[in-house]
Amino acid sequence: MAELSEALLSVLPSIRVPKAGDRVHKDECAFSFDTPESDGGLYICMNTFLGFGKQYVDKYFEKTGQRVYLHLKRTRKLKEEDANSSAGDPPRKKPTRLAIGVEGGFDIPEEKYEYDEHIKIVILPEYLDIPRDGLEGLPDMVKDRVSSAIEAILTADSASRKQEVQAWDGEVRRVSRHAFSLQQLPNGVRIPPCGWKCTKCDMRENLWLNMTDGSILCGRRYFDGSGGNNHAVEHYRETGYPLAVKLGTITPDGADVYSYDEDDMVLDPNLAEHLSHFGIDMLKMQKTDKTMTELEIDMNQRIGEWELIQESGVQLKPLYGPGYTGIRNLGNSCYLNSVVQVLFSIPDFKRKYVDKLEKIFRNAPSDPTQDFSTQVAKLGHGLLSGEYSKPASSDGEQQPDQKGIQDGIAPRMFKSLVGKGHPEFSTNRQQDAQEFFLHFINMVERNCRSSENPNEVFRFLVEEKLKCLATEKVKYTQRVDYIMQLPVPMEAALNKDELLEYEERKRQAEAEKQPLPELVRAKVPFSSCLEAYGAPEQVDDFWSTALQAKSVALKTTRFASFPDYLVIQIKKFTFGLDWVPKKLDVSIEMPDELDISALRGTGLQPDEEEMPDIAPPLVTPDEPKAPMLDESVITQLVEMGFPTDACRKAVYYTGNSGAEAAMNWVMSHMDDPDFANPLVLPGSSGPGSTVACPDPPSEDSVATIVSMGFSRDQAMKALRATNNSLERAVDWIFSHIDDLDAEAAMDISEGRSAAESISESVPVGPKVRDGPGKYQLFAFVSHMGTSTMCGHYVCHIKKGGRWVIYNDQKVCASEKPPKDLGYIYFYQRIPS
Repeated sequence: MAELSEALLSVLPSIRVPKAGDRVHKDECAFSFDTPESDGGLYICMNTFLGFGKQYVDKYFEKTGQRVYLHLKRTRKLKEEDANSSAGDPPRKKPTRLAIGVEGGFDIPEEKYEYDEHIKIVILPEYLDIPRDGLEGLPDMVKDRVSSAIEAILTADSASRKQEVQAWDGEVRRVSRHAFSLQQLPNGVRIPPCGWKCTKCDMRENLWLNMTDGSILCGRRYFDGSGGNNHAVEHYRETGYPLAVKLGTITPDGADVYSYDEDDMVLDPNLAEHLSHFGIDMLKMQKTDKTMTELEIDMNQRIGEWELIQESGVQLKPLYGPGYTGIRNLGNSCYLNSVVQVLFSIPDFKRKYVDKLEKIFRNAPSDPTQDFSTQVAKLGHGLLSGEYSKPASSDGEQQPDQKGIQDGIAPRMFKSLVGKGHPEFSTNRQQDAQEFFLHFINMVERNCRSSENPNEVFRFLVEEKLKCLATEKVKYTQRVDYIMQLPVPMEAALNKDELLEYEERKRQAEAEKQPLPELVRAKVPFSSCLEAYGAPEQVDDFWSTALQAKSVALKTTRFASFPDYLVIQIKKFTFGLDWVPKKLDVSIEMPDELDISALRGTGLQPDEEEMPDIAPPLVTPDEPKAPMLDESVITQLVEMGFPTDACRKAVYYTGNSGAEAAMNWVMSHMDDPDFANPLVLPGSSGPGSTVACPDPPSEDSVATIVSMGFSRDQAMKALRATNNSLERAVDWIFSHIDDLDAEAAMDISEGRSAAESISESVPVGPKVRDGPGKYQLFAFVSHMGTSTMCGHYVCHIKKGGRWVIYNDQKVCASEKPPKDLGYIYFYQRIPS
């Protein structure tokens, strides 16, 4: 006991009790995917509250000198009620929420288990063990301090738990701002308890009661033609009455309430009072219609592509070992899982992060959970090492759909870090895999500015040629891109007659309330998509410097270079005439080998004459000085949920050329740092102009930006331009690279030594690889569902001469890879 007391006294000053702002990492190792359930358990530093597996706790001690750790070891066992369950048990409740592991969502296997927990204190380097119940007999001062720290660590929400709660906050319905001030007209309307019908059509389901005037109207039309006829939303546009409740969902517990003004499902604390205005007693109502979430789940689950893409009808052979590690779904994170599986099948990403793992970990900052390179290296090693590619532990016979499930890895730290500060990727909502791919590529760019950059495998130059039809003169420009976005010309479908027949049978079935006929999917040739990509596009209202006036131009897009890996996105997601997002249900037979050599740009030809390189006037002669914006287009975009200022900029920068052009601008600029900033006209001062900052930037912020490869002067300038906001400064510096390059070049001409300027300047232009335009398919990501905001993603990757399907924790040899139904395709250059 004296030895234990002396050992604890020696480390007592370093033992801290976690405070409210401390992140306690007690679920996952900072450098690996070891957890308290791993063989070696988890060591939690009682000073920094970082967690480490057995492999890394010694290295952390050697680097920091932190000696005292709380060791957690959990052993999973089947709950007694599950072990004794019988075939007569009631069925599981049907999910009512598009979420995993939360109330009302899809169940997860952990519900069946409970844990035996073993807790002790470990002092390094001797590995002196002190059981939690072995503190009795120690001096009160020591015992109280250590006991308080242990209790606080055990009861604190873990860092991953806090992140999950914050992420799911986006899914919680908010109280409507109209709930406490809703106007209700004294018009004497009384609503019967049943027998409702839309007042503008014959719809008798999907009906919404406007809680201002009592109108009963049908809901929105869905992408597939089902749903309503949009009468409820049209009524809002005419009257401005904001709140409606879905009839048939009213129960004593609540109902589906939608706010057209807030464009979201909301809560109405005064719902009972508002309904009683129309003679409805909530306590006597029963549910007779599906909620919006139940409809979305049903719609997703009945689509035939789910079975095809997941190869559900075939008994697949599970695969284990290096490169065949599954990833747990952390709650609609399948988009992330699919993308990173593909990325770490590319040698450049392995070389950058996995092969340099030890160096990255050795140079990690004091909090490695917040370091991008550390967490990406940890993820890559977890996927490729094979350490976590093992069958999931099971205490009983697995169900058929559970065979092949792995324990896999749960990249909570990675997801939290790459989503930090992002309005979408920081939530647990489903996302667009293509948008996440570009978001991750952008983060790699920021963190590889002065070192090897694996993004070079995707990067290529696009050549755009604009030809003024009035003068026949041309203008060539180049830009960097990472994805080839391939349009889908539905008019080129090979089975038009079958599609027309299917649509007619579908209309009849809907009119007669009969089951829908078997789906007929449009078959569009890949060659037609390629032709549509390369076809000239007409640009109206083009400012021709040759004419010094507006003209019509033709824009042609070509490749100025061919990347090592060509990423092709099939543009399946579009908007209908009513601006409701929809997914094109299309089959495109993607070739195993692809030759796009014909799409290489040629540059200025001898028989072409360039337009003068003259900047257009700030206000063109036929425009008023204060530009008039089409308010109807702005309203359409705002009603779809986009920020008003962003919508105004979309209309301005597309020259009032209509809703479609403005929508395309919005979709192309959603990731811009100033996307939602107010419109500032060229030449004017405004919110976007540089503001002098009275306080000097912090050295930590300067050091962070300098570590990305920028000079100290550039870091200082970025911070001053953004009022010392580090996140905004990083966005600013990456959006002003051209200006910084020009200033660096000017420094050389003004007498600074070339070596000094080069060492402090950023590279002039991105590094682009080039080679033949011949490729072979090596991976594709597929989406199931009606929208990128819901559904499920999986990926198929060709490894060792065979196709492999990665479906979250399930990794199997693919029998029938659905190459015609993919969303994002990855082609690898064929060696010449």
